Amino acid sequence: MRADARKNHDHLLVVAGAAITEQGVDVSLRDIARRADVGLATLLRHFPTREALLDALLRTSFDELTAKAGELETSSSPEDALVSWLRDCVAWTTEYQGVTELMAAAIEDTESALHASCVTLRAAGTRLLIRAQAAGKARSDIDGTDLFALVAALAWLGDQPALAPRADRLFEVVASAILTSAGCSDAEGEHRRPTRTRG
Repeated sequence: MRADARKNHDHLLVVAGAAITEQGVDVSLRDIARRADVGLATLLRHFPTREALLDALLRTSFDELTAKAGELETSSSPEDALVSWLRDCVAWTTEYQGVTELMAAAIEDTESALHASCVTLRAAGTRLLIRAQAAGKARSDIDGTDLFALVAALAWLGDQPALAPRADRLFEVVASAILTSAGCSDAEGEHRRPTRTRG
């Protein structure tokens, strides 16, 4: 990509990120183009669909969360690693209103631009869950798909103004439900740290 094209590409991502943070993932592409001071055709030349734009915008965060899972596998106890990653995942998904619905749909749609990133993210969480289960620290009757769904559910709470004040406490409830009694005592301090919610 030429330097000027890369500059336009990066500028569009910055503007899109701000617009989606303010208005959610359903923000008009035309509005994003207007904010970026370019024509809609220019935006579509870089990102032909809404999902392509979102994939480019979110891929760095997906990659960071996936890398974080790998780091936690070697640096933290199984229960602390699982809860820490879950907390980070929920905190990230609350930054963009509506992204959880897109992720839930994309993981089942192999044609979605977000599909590969979502599958990779789910696999990262699944590895942490299996590790905690093998150590007897997490309940054995849930799988990676359940964990992915819980991330979406907890992030949804943070998106609801009337429920957002309860999000931190409910995160603790869910984290305690995932862990076995042994895991709860070891990770208690970890999962009582508050999650981030959008202001």
